[in-house]
Amino acid sequence: MERTAIQAAIAGGKTYLGIELGSTRIKGVLIGPDWAPIASGDFGWENRYENGIWTYHLDEVWTGLQTCYANLAKDVEEKYGVPLTRVGSMGFSAMMHGYLPFDAAGELLTPFRTWRNTITGPAAAELTELLQFNIPQRWSAAHLYQAILNGEAHINDIAFLTTLAGYVHWKLTGRKVLGVGEASGMFPIDSEKNDFDRAMLAKFQDAAEKHGWKDSVEAILPQVLAAGEDAGTLTAEGARLLDPTGTLQPGCPVAPPEGDAGTGMTATNSVAVRTGNVSAGTSIFAMVVLERQLSRVYEQIDMVTTPTGKPVAMVHCNNCTNEINAWAAVFKGFLEALGQKPDMNQIYTAMFQSAAKGEKDCGGLVLYNYLSGEPVTGFAEGRPLLCRRPEDKLDFSNFMRAQLYSAVATLKIGMDILAKEQVQIDRLFGHGGYFKTPVVGQSVMAAALGVPVSVMETAGEGGAWGMALLAAYLVDKQAGETLEDYLANRVFSGQTGAALAPEAADQAGFEAFIRRYKAGLAAEQAAVESVR
Repeated sequence: MERTAIQAAIAGGKTYLGIELGSTRIKGVLIGPDWAPIASGDFGWENRYENGIWTYHLDEVWTGLQTCYANLAKDVEEKYGVPLTRVGSMGFSAMMHGYLPFDAAGELLTPFRTWRNTITGPAAAELTELLQFNIPQRWSAAHLYQAILNGEAHINDIAFLTTLAGYVHWKLTGRKVLGVGEASGMFPIDSEKNDFDRAMLAKFQDAAEKHGWKDSVEAILPQVLAAGEDAGTLTAEGARLLDPTGTLQPGCPVAPPEGDAGTGMTATNSVAVRTGNVSAGTSIFAMVVLERQLSRVYEQIDMVTTPTGKPVAMVHCNNCTNEINAWAAVFKGFLEALGQKPDMNQIYTAMFQSAAKGEKDCGGLVLYNYLSGEPVTGFAEGRPLLCRRPEDKLDFSNFMRAQLYSAVATLKIGMDILAKEQVQIDRLFGHGGYFKTPVVGQSVMAAALGVPVSVMETAGEGGAWGMALLAAYLVDKQAGETLEDYLANRVFSGQTGAALAPEAADQAGFEAFIRRYKAGLAAEQAAVESVR
């Protein structure tokens, strides 16, 4: 769109806003009627490890959202000379899962327990057996059931249980709802009804009551909505909460809140069967929309849904780029010690480009990026660890290639299960920070998974852009138009992304690395047990 057309869209409230609360960044993207980003804003934050819990403080949520929105509004005014007073629709997404229980007065009963926590092992195992459905440790159901097993004092005061996206939506609209994709990370979904599975809820209820819980699990869960359904409007209080300056007007429709999995699928046009995507940032997960159910329950595979309720096999790993980010900070400090003023984008680019020059098998290096636990490989805790034999070659390129391999190694282990199940994938799209440097992350991912990987020009926009598309669909869809058709025939019409097939030498190098990686997991376990 030309600048004058964008100015008219902004002034006329014909734009759509998506904000996603990720693990290290809260990002907002404003798009125009042609779905292209026209402005953005962000806010950096980090989780805290307090009293054995990975958490974020709720006051940081609002500081971050307000700062993110203020930066986006500033970007709009600087680029187009028009104040952002209203939008056509908006939506909020966030890192999935976790535990946010509130009492009847709306007060949080415990610190926010995020997806990163691996403290619900007994509950997850018992629920998986009871429901014959994999319940990962990070799911809200596992956190609630573990609190019941623990006999925690707050469990009888819970009036509402939600996720981070659901919490933000509630405060901005007054509606206690979740998009079906986000809801599928709380409790299993019945895809025929696009609602929580009632039979499984009854089994959960019976088991919880045997442990002394007297409340109703169904009563405390949010209402489940599919993409495009009415999820409320931005209230006057919500508008002031998001924009304390009072410039933003209330009243716009707000899309059902989604998780980063659903926005990732949307942002890569991966909501139809036999499509898939890999989101690679602080955590990494792959989503494949299934033609049929898997033959059995796998603890390494989560069953979630698209934003329209289609069943999805999800391989979720807690650790991806966190160790790369940590080393980027080290290299920044080194350059500053030399009297330089380094640019972080240049540092990341140099790190990734150097990885491309490393030996295909990383010169024999083995690296574990486990900052936290990793359920796919059975770790409740993690210790970042680099291992090498005396004869292995440690240099910058090999070190960085090992970093990139390590970031996707656990995903590879999980995806091998889907390969054995003969799950068909017509196309796999990558998005997130791992793919920001052209070609490098894409080629490593293709080698690791053994399939062509495509990256669109919009891949760097990530989940916030995906959430903006869901907000646009809410008000822009035609009668009877599905989200799948809206994305394929309108938003992504003519776009296929740049596909990169795996190269034989890269595949052989990664296979050598993953063999050492699996064999050395005992060393990682020893580090967890010994380094305390």
